[in-house]
Amino acid sequence: MSKLQKNWFEWVVFGVSLLLMAATLGYLVYDGATLSDAPPKIEIHLGVPIQRGTQFVLPVTLSNREGQTAEGVKVEVTVRGATEERGEFMIAFLPRGATREGYVAFQQDPRAGEVSARVVGYEKP
Repeated sequence: MSKLQKNWFEWVVFGVSLLLMAATLGYLVYDGATLSDAPPKIEIHLGVPIQRGTQFVLPVTLSNREGQTAEGVKVEVTVRGATEERGEFMIAFLPRGATREGYVAFQQDPRAGEVSARVVGYEKP
């Protein structure tokens, strides 16, 4: 009986697979070791309003730069112009290092007034 030997292609596939598995395991260990108990650092960026019929839709981008994951992130956006108008929306899940986008609709043009946005609250998962 002759023994089957692996050819060079099988050894290359084995080596690449082993390298990918080691890299994935190393990343997961590093990520778990550097995870902190710090609260999320949520940054808000307001986009350019878009007119849709009689309303103005304002895109709002949220980024969680560091810290833990935030759930149920509630955002309030206020426009102070001729009158004060408020809008809010909720982001269900904002992981560490992630970015999510939401939209708020107003009757008045946000560019004609002062726009402010804030995170009202969030939950710790």
